[in-house]
Amino acid sequence: MLQKVLSEKISHWQDEIHTVLEQAGEKKISDVSVNQAYGGMRGIKGLICETSAVSADKGLIIRGYPLLEITQLLPEEVFYLLLTGDLPDQAAKEDIQNQLNAHNNVPEYVWNVLSSLPDDSHPMTMLTIAIQSMQVDSEFVKKYDKGVPKKDYWKWTLDDGIRLIGALPGIAAGIYRMRFNKGERIEPGNNLDWAGNYAHMLGFEGDDFKKLMRLYLMLHCDHEGGNVSAFSSLTVSSALSSPFLSVAAGLNGLAGPLHGLANQECLKFVLEVHDYFNGAPDKQELEKFCWDRLQNGRVIPGYGHAVLRCPDPRFTAFLSFGKKHIINDNIFSIVEKLYEVAPNVLKEHGKAKNPWPNVDAASGSLLYFYGLKEFNYYTVLFSISRTMGIISQMVINRAMGIPIMRPKSITTEWVKKNT
Repeated sequence: MLQKVLSEKISHWQDEIHTVLEQAGEKKISDVSVNQAYGGMRGIKGLICETSAVSADKGLIIRGYPLLEITQLLPEEVFYLLLTGDLPDQAAKEDIQNQLNAHNNVPEYVWNVLSSLPDDSHPMTMLTIAIQSMQVDSEFVKKYDKGVPKKDYWKWTLDDGIRLIGALPGIAAGIYRMRFNKGERIEPGNNLDWAGNYAHMLGFEGDDFKKLMRLYLMLHCDHEGGNVSAFSSLTVSSALSSPFLSVAAGLNGLAGPLHGLANQECLKFVLEVHDYFNGAPDKQELEKFCWDRLQNGRVIPGYGHAVLRCPDPRFTAFLSFGKKHIINDNIFSIVEKLYEVAPNVLKEHGKAKNPWPNVDAASGSLLYFYGLKEFNYYTVLFSISRTMGIISQMVINRAMGIPIMRPKSITTEWVKKNT
């Protein structure tokens, strides 16, 4: 069903892009400054991403839907939305769930590979090695080697993507239980949704934790095409590397402290506050703590974002979840009070362009409350979710015939001579 829906839509999308290129192909959409060239290409409009956009004033918008309007969706429903632009009806929802469930048993060779790694391997290292090992089952590679028409590349990208997304909860849960000595792996359950099954295989029972996993894996699904993980994956995919190798490339970027590791740093800060006050401080104590930190040249983790100029709607969704499900917890209380205190302190301090919280300001505290306290595992959860957006963008790029990415670079000497 999904492939049939996409086949019908792709023809329309191709015509639409052809018309845009005919009518506006020579028009400029961005100017590049020397500061941007040296500053990580920040803010340069140089990519097309159909799946999502980030508005400075509204936050993440998925296929035209502001994020807070669709937080009730299951992650697999969001995957369908990312791919097609449509909200799935019941038949489409069941179809995508069945496709993912068909691949929820992890190949045995993956466990053999992981078992050979050092006992203290980082969970993200284990995850990306496991994903890369699945290259052996890539239908995209097999079809490419047989000479499948270029117009059909997207079909086998999608096939590999569903195979990977279906297996990821089992792989990630197995890594958690293996790496942190939680006991034997837990087999997938019957009649569970994708995120609910992940919670089950982790070994965390209870409806509230399943609800958190559904929300967590939905909220982190996509964030335009220029973030490190998406951009890296799409660049590798543009060389027609398989989705397994391409996703692994991007997730290695997600493992960096300036990208996916941020939630760990935010939780460490909240725990530092808790330890300093031996509990949750009042607002006046917390305000002074923040001021002291800033005046010592340190930042307030979780506050500020490269693009947003408003509270991150993902933070808002997590905060709402915590208020509904978490009662009398000092750690979450600190998160709530920071939201009341930190923006005003940062505004008065005057150096923060955006004093509002991002998603990382709350996500770690919720995981911690439910007992998932292994910090260096948190980015694995982020990775499972973000893979949905990365695969969706890959499928669309192959369908649209986006060529290999090859931006032009210049030297400092060129800049000196020509500016």
